[in-house]
Amino acid sequence: MEQRSLPETPDIGGAFPRLTEDQIELLATCGTRRRTRRDEVLFSLGEPCPDLFVILAGKAATLEDGKVVRVHGAGRFLGELNLFTSQRSFITIVVHEPGEVLVVPVERLRELLSRHTALGDLILRACIIRRSLLLGFGSGFRIIGSRFSPDSRRLREFAARNRLPHRWIELEEDPGAEELLHRAGVEPKQTPVVVWGESVLRNPDNAELARAIGLPAPEPDRTDVADMLVVGAGPAGLAASVYGASEGLATVLLDAVATGGQAGISPCIENYLGFPAGISGAELVERAIVQACKFGTEVGVPAEVSGLDKDDGYYLVRLRDGGTMVARSVIIATGARYRRLDVPHMAEYEGTCVFYAATAVEMAAARGVPTVVVGGGNSAGQAALSLAELAERVTLLVRGGDLSANMSRYLVDQIERSERVDVRLCAEVRELVADGGLNAIVVEDGRTGERDLLPARALFVFIGAVPHTGWLPDQVALDAEGFIRTGREAGPGPGGRRPGHLETSLPGVFAAGDVRSGSIKRVASAVGEGAAAVQLVHRRLAAGPEPAD
Repeated sequence: MEQRSLPETPDIGGAFPRLTEDQIELLATCGTRRRTRRDEVLFSLGEPCPDLFVILAGKAATLEDGKVVRVHGAGRFLGELNLFTSQRSFITIVVHEPGEVLVVPVERLRELLSRHTALGDLILRACIIRRSLLLGFGSGFRIIGSRFSPDSRRLREFAARNRLPHRWIELEEDPGAEELLHRAGVEPKQTPVVVWGESVLRNPDNAELARAIGLPAPEPDRTDVADMLVVGAGPAGLAASVYGASEGLATVLLDAVATGGQAGISPCIENYLGFPAGISGAELVERAIVQACKFGTEVGVPAEVSGLDKDDGYYLVRLRDGGTMVARSVIIATGARYRRLDVPHMAEYEGTCVFYAATAVEMAAARGVPTVVVGGGNSAGQAALSLAELAERVTLLVRGGDLSANMSRYLVDQIERSERVDVRLCAEVRELVADGGLNAIVVEDGRTGERDLLPARALFVFIGAVPHTGWLPDQVALDAEGFIRTGREAGPGPGGRRPGHLETSLPGVFAAGDVRSGSIKRVASAVGEGAAAVQLVHRRLAAGPEPAD
C-alpha cells in the first residue's frame, strides 16, 4: 500500500459520520482499546463478520483490488451492514497510519445499540448507505459468465435481490475476463463462476453461494419446535417476524430467494406512512431485517418450502432440499410471482432483453436505448419513472383505457409531467422483433385492431402476478385465481370450526399480504396484515391444540 499520507475521504450523505466523544465513550463501555501498526489488516474480503472498529488515532484505508479507495481518520467507525446481518466482509481495510482503535465485539454492539436508539440509528443508517455505495462501486465477489447463460442470470438475480455487493464480468464484453479466469484456473466453458477472495465457486447453486457469503440458512431436520414459522419474507412476512419475535414467540422466517418480495426491488416507495420524501424498497427491507434479527427471528434464505403437513397437533413444513421444520403455527406470506406475457419467444430473451423487475441489474440494459414498460399498476409506473433517467426514451403500454384505474394518483401525476415517458393506452404486445437481441415490438391498438412497430431494446413487464400457493395441501381453500381464502371466505374447517380473521381453513395456519384473497396490494396493508396475524397466532396458541381430526 502507498506509504504517503492520504487525505481523509469526505462524508458522503451520512455514510461516514464522525462520532462524538460521548458516543465513543458509550461504545468503550463494551469494547477494548488497542494500538495499531502500519499495514495491519483489520479485516479482509471474504472473512467472517468483523467486529466494529472505531478509529481513535491514525488512519485506516479501504482497499479494492489492492488500491486505496477510501481513507478514514479519528472518530470514524469501520464496517457496514454485515455488522447487523453477520454476512462475511465485502471489503478489506488496513491501517494506513498507525494509531489506536476501539474494538467492539458485534454481539455486545448489538445489545448496546438496542438500548441506545439514537446511536443505533446513526450507525445503522450509515451502514445502509455504505452497503449502497459498495453495490454501486462493484465491491465484493465477482460473477464471471456469459449474459446468455441462464445460470449467470440466476446468480446475478440472487445477488441483486439479496443486495450482495458484487461485480458482473461478462465473457463476451469484458477484455479482462479471460485473464481473471486464467488466474482462477477456470476455462470459459466452466462458467459461470463466483470468485470470492481466494476461493472459486464453479456454477454454485443459490444455497452454496448463500453459505459462502454468510447468509443464514435453516438447519435441516431440526427437532425443536418454533412457535411461529413465517413462509415468505416480503413486507407481510417481515412484519409478522418483527412483531412475533418482539413479543416472545420463537420465530423462524423462510424465503426461497431473498428478503423483501416485490417491495424490496422498488426504487422508491413514496406513499408509505412516515416517509414524505419516499424510501427505497431496499432500505425499508434492510431496516426490517435488522429489526427482526434484533428481536431474535431466525432467518433462512434461500429456503424454498415445498409442502405442509399436520402431525399430532404440529405443522411439518417440508423444504425443497429435503429438510423439515416443525411449528405450532404458520403464517403464509409468499406473495405472488410475476405474470408473463403470452407472446411467442418471450422466454428466449428473459434476463437479457426482457425483465420482470427493475433493480440495478435489469435497469443497466436500458441505458441509452429505447425501452418499453408494460403494465398499468404502481410497479409499472415506478419502473417507468426510474428507467426514464437512464433510457433513451420510455414508452409505457397500458392495456386499459385509463392510467389512473390501477395506479396511485401521485405516480400518474409524475408520469404525465415527465417529458421522457410516453403513455399508450389500450395497447398490447403481440410480437417481438429480434435478431440475437430485441430490436422492436409489435403493438396492437385494442380499440382499432391496428398494429405498428415500436422500437425497443429492453422490455420490462409488470402485468400483475400469480400467487405462490402450489405447494399448499388441498385442505387450504383457494379462490378461483389461486389466492388463499381466509376467515368466512375459507368456509368451515375440520369439525365445522369457523376460521378467524386472516386464518385459513387449516387451524393455526394464517395468510397475510398479497397471497391472501381480497388483499389490498400495498406495502402498508401487507405490513398491517402481518402484524395482525401475530395477534391471531397468540390467541390460537393460547387456546391449545385442535382436537385430532
